Amino acid sequence: MARPDAVLPVTPPPVHARGLERRYGALRALDHVDLTLARGEFLTIFGPNGAGKTTLLKVLASLVRPSAGVLSVFGLDPHAFPDQVKRRIGLIAHSGFLYGGLTARDNLLFFARLYDLPGAAARVEGMLDEVGLSDRADDPVRTFSRGMQQRLCIARALLHDPDLVLLDEPYTGLDQHASRLLRGILEQVRGRGRTVVMVTHHLEEGLGLSSRVAIMTRGRLSWESAAASLTRDALERTYLDVVGGAA
Repeated sequence: MARPDAVLPVTPPPVHARGLERRYGALRALDHVDLTLARGEFLTIFGPNGAGKTTLLKVLASLVRPSAGVLSVFGLDPHAFPDQVKRRIGLIAHSGFLYGGLTARDNLLFFARLYDLPGAAARVEGMLDEVGLSDRADDPVRTFSRGMQQRLCIARALLHDPDLVLLDEPYTGLDQHASRLLRGILEQVRGRGRTVVMVTHHLEEGLGLSSRVAIMTRGRLSWESAAASLTRDALERTYLDVVGGAA
């Protein structure tokens, strides 16, 4: 038992960013972004096209280096310790990172080997079942519809049970059935205490899943709120006010 005066170790937050900037020539895609996420938080970011949402996710995933500012992911600089950080992140991006000539099963087995997952074959079969692709497991991915490829991307991103999940428009291309599947999967991820950052235009889905919501405009997080204090209509009114004011 620890002494009353003992100093207990402090667990660093999954994400801690201060003054993040990302410039592309004269364009400032990120403009002094401050963001701290606790373990188990589910943050949904809304915003118009070109607001910097995708750039922020790429920076958090260590795919893009910030031009200025400080970023730590689980207490580590993601560019100084890329392997340690990337193993704890699952990313769904506009690029699916899938190989069209490989089957769905072989795509997942390839990524399972990259992560050196124990029990890889069983884990792959479980994820294929979870996203409703078991019956197409042996078909080449190039024969899949956009929605089926997106479901496989979800399986790939969650295959290694990451601690931080980054989702860039995950509902793109999904029909109603697949959208319900995704919502159920994300509810399970949230229930396991994982930290999630999702970018979406779907106000209702984003609000329903989140513990916290934000609106991004012109490279900045212009507005934030606890999700529980909002209705869908109130969020929509706020979104229109914030985005209209930044136009």
